[in-house]
Amino acid sequence: MAKQITVKLIPPIKAEFVKSASRTSECPKILVPEFAFIGRSNVGKSSLINCLANNSGLAKISGRPGKTQLINHFTMDAGLWSLVDLPGYGYAKVSKVQREIFSKMISHYLKNRKNLVNVFVLIDGRLEPQKKDIDFIRNLGEWGIPFSLVFTKLDKLSSSAFGKNQAAFKRKMLQEWENIPPMFLTSAETALGRVELIESIRKLTLELSPLLLEEINNSETSLE
Repeated sequence: MAKQITVKLIPPIKAEFVKSASRTSECPKILVPEFAFIGRSNVGKSSLINCLANNSGLAKISGRPGKTQLINHFTMDAGLWSLVDLPGYGYAKVSKVQREIFSKMISHYLKNRKNLVNVFVLIDGRLEPQKKDIDFIRNLGEWGIPFSLVFTKLDKLSSSAFGKNQAAFKRKMLQEWENIPPMFLTSAETALGRVELIESIRKLTLELSPLLLEEINNSETSLE
């Protein structure tokens, strides 16, 4: 059985569910940095979000991949930043029409959400590079959206086995990218990487909050 890591965050996370939306226009008006989490179906996204928040019931976990079908908003650190749980891009067992709806909903949110500052793309650390992951990352690059890679489920394999998968992923990315984005190694089961991921988000929040608020206010003023 994997060993739980007991490092505590200071201050601890205070997380609350805010709203679910089916389109960007329905998303809550939030003037703090927003961080979106997305990955293929069954990558362990909900489990990781609950681990980050230290709340096993925050994001709904289902035994059926592809359960997340809305843009789910959470306020984090007592409102200092926002976390968004996006539907997976593997789409599991849904119809072609539903896949197109999800794809348009996700892309529109990513390209139009003004306070979105980073997308955390979850990658199953047990697997070699997957085409759907590479294709989605390519889209983020074409849209000019900052992103980081979060390898999940590292408690399920040896460090040497993951090292091979991570090296293969880096090689695959360097075929198209000049630089490798930030990478985080995580396990929702053991809380591996939880502190590093939250501290990274908190650092970005402190750096970007004043600039982001000014930018949003200026854009709204120009529309009046």
